[in-house]
Amino acid sequence: MIPVARRPERGAGIVVDVAIVGGGGAGLSLVLALEHAARTSGRRAPSIAVIDPVRRSGQDRTWCWWAGAHDQPAWLPPLLTQTWPTMRLVNGLGAAKTYDLAPLRYQMLRSADLYAAADAALARMGGVRITAAADGVYDGMPHAVVRAGDERIRASWVFDSRPSPPSTPGSTQLLQHFRGWTVRFPEGSAKLDENVATLMDFSVPQPERGVAFAYCLPVATDTALIEYTEFSPAVLDPARYDEALRSYLDRIWPGVDYRIEAQEDGVIPMTDASFARRTGDRLFRLGTAGGATRASTGYTFSAMQRQAQQIADLLLDDRLPVPPRPYPLRHRWMDAVMLRALDRGYVDGPELFTSLFERNPSDRVIRFLDGTSSPADELAIMSSTPAPAMMRSAMEDASARLKRIFR
Repeated sequence: MIPVARRPERGAGIVVDVAIVGGGGAGLSLVLALEHAARTSGRRAPSIAVIDPVRRSGQDRTWCWWAGAHDQPAWLPPLLTQTWPTMRLVNGLGAAKTYDLAPLRYQMLRSADLYAAADAALARMGGVRITAAADGVYDGMPHAVVRAGDERIRASWVFDSRPSPPSTPGSTQLLQHFRGWTVRFPEGSAKLDENVATLMDFSVPQPERGVAFAYCLPVATDTALIEYTEFSPAVLDPARYDEALRSYLDRIWPGVDYRIEAQEDGVIPMTDASFARRTGDRLFRLGTAGGATRASTGYTFSAMQRQAQQIADLLLDDRLPVPPRPYPLRHRWMDAVMLRALDRGYVDGPELFTSLFERNPSDRVIRFLDGTSSPADELAIMSSTPAPAMMRSAMEDASARLKRIFR
């Protein structure tokens, strides 16, 4: 457990049931989960304070994930920008294959819609926003205390989604870093299919260490989010993302003019390190800070929703609201082995990911990538990966774990 200060301030001016430190996707998903759970159950919603120096309202990022028709919160579908029943995957040689995702779909949610929905939910619950940075978070009984600017907030429970170091180190640290352009083409020039999402196009030039691919997510017949992504040790100079995106667009749609309507950037940690979900008697972590990012893929949104839903149910039942483990321990081990193999160059990244889809039903691969697969799914997945490379990676991972234990 991460040590925390146990020095609560006296005389806090605001007293709430729940303090949420960080008003990004993880914190605001908890707001929405709490409001929905209270409204549908008829129980009293907890009093809430959201603490963040920035009140987000515009379009600054996009979340995408896989989901079935009935395995996501009821408040979420009305906010979706687009869903795709079919995915397209392009291998390193440029050969494309299309996969039916049924019974799942790939989904997109834009941040502006999430921010607006969370603002409305917070207002309906009578919650408060404090637009100041949390200068200190202190555990204590019967309340924890958050110090933010001139405010002192006493809370029964504090959920913190700010970036934090891992509780235990890992052996591999990569970054998923990307730049996306929302691109509009002249009408009829690009022939975009709104039902097909190109999720991994590995025909882009590959880095010396790691893997790179492009996305194309059509949201209209003339508009798409085009993204260049790398799994590698360090971010690039901004100009290199622009160069990669221009090169991809010129190759896929040669001679076609386009207009860049929006841009978004992101950096997501990919590591086999462990992140604490609980850091004190009344302090908990959310989102990436609480381990919700899948180490081998960077996907986070589904796990954030699972955490938010269970926390909401526990709070409304007056039980200890410990966030659930985002992924089974066996998944963390498999992620560590896969990350090491990618990082050390034991496997070819494009070949590894394309072979998973070629040798398995698409829904099995997606369940694994999303963290909801069964042991039977995982045995099949492991049998479709290059055995010598994965065995080498697994043995090295075991050795590294033993060294950390004895050290």
